[in-house]
Amino acid sequence: MKRGFYSIMCAQFLSSLADNALLIAAIALLAQLQAPDWMTPLLKLFFVLSYICLAAYVGQFADSMPKGRVMFLTNMLKVVGCLLMLFGSHPLWAYAVVGIGAAAYSPAKYGILTELLPPEKLVIANSWIEGLTVASIILGVVLGGVLVSDSVSYAILHSGLPFSYFDIASPAQAAISIIVLVYLSAAAVNLLIPDTGARYPKADFRPIETLRAFYGSCMTLWKDPLGQISLSVTTLFWGAGAVLQFLVLKWAEHALGMNLSQGAILQAVVSIGIALGAVLAARYISLKQSLKVLPMGIVMGVLVSCSAYFNQDMVPPGGISLFGFLLQWPELIASVIMVAVGICAGFFVVPMNALLQHRGYVLMSAGKSIAVQNFNENSSILVMLGIYSILIHCDLSVPATMVIFGVFVIVSMFLVIFKHNHNQRKCDSLHLIGEDKRH
Repeated sequence: MKRGFYSIMCAQFLSSLADNALLIAAIALLAQLQAPDWMTPLLKLFFVLSYICLAAYVGQFADSMPKGRVMFLTNMLKVVGCLLMLFGSHPLWAYAVVGIGAAAYSPAKYGILTELLPPEKLVIANSWIEGLTVASIILGVVLGGVLVSDSVSYAILHSGLPFSYFDIASPAQAAISIIVLVYLSAAAVNLLIPDTGARYPKADFRPIETLRAFYGSCMTLWKDPLGQISLSVTTLFWGAGAVLQFLVLKWAEHALGMNLSQGAILQAVVSIGIALGAVLAARYISLKQSLKVLPMGIVMGVLVSCSAYFNQDMVPPGGISLFGFLLQWPELIASVIMVAVGICAGFFVVPMNALLQHRGYVLMSAGKSIAVQNFNENSSILVMLGIYSILIHCDLSVPATMVIFGVFVIVSMFLVIFKHNHNQRKCDSLHLIGEDKRH
């Protein structure tokens, strides 16, 4: 890998770490303000809406200057969002500003990979990104929880720094102050990212023309034989992944009698599985072999459906001692199931991401293709979370919801495979992967 790649990885890890820690701090700030409970999930809604509403613009913005500079500016915008949250703005609006920074950061983060690396390195690069992102999610949530704890926040507030001068006195404010430093560190690393030399036509930010161009970019990817397959899979994956986050917590409570904090451990276990799947994909799957992993999506759906009716009564009592802790068999079996689900997810989504980035770069530009990807994936998250909320509102049982979810994934992946086979009969897909840019 080129040296600039490691600067990108370091900056991505720090920025994602701060994103996830900030979510916990923002929730703590809402609690401090005695905001109603329904505002808490709106934090994620305000964050995701930025990806959707600004999708037509952030891709062009990412292509308008060297992407290292774009990443620096967007991390600084996240700092602005933190400062707004810190000094009196409502957490929802301040978090929306951070979401704007994240939405503009993403096309630059992924787009620079296609500019910096040859196509054969994209699967490995994406596995690194997915692995580091998973690590940053786990560590970021932990960091956020630690920073808002009474003992750590007390130590921060009494560290000798002039917090009282800025009227910073609560655990949530102390946590946000530290998170600002993490964002600044990420921005500093962004300055080390080299200019790849890639240049694109001057962007046109006029509203109607921009929306028309973005629609054209969407149609270009959806009509491309390989683009439509990879975009379908990643869109399905992120929508399904958002639902799976909540399903795992419900399943842990229903099947194993776990509370919220214990169920969160199973969420982390799924993330570990995704990281393992990403590593396996990097080791065994090349860009030209990327479409061979599609059946893994079916396996993931089968695992989720089959685990729906698993519960602790099915397993005799007992357990094993691991590093001094006694783990009961039901929790161990559940963890194995969740690791397997994560491995399947990581193994098939990483090659699909790499293929989509390559096709997008060939057909249009790095920034525009990632913006299209973000728009579709985050729209899928909103739609599938909405459907999940309806199922919960209808008092559908947890096992039934999991079966519906698993069957939906299975059927969707069968349709994607069918469509890919149909495309192969019309043109040579492997030839398309190696096609030069002619636009």
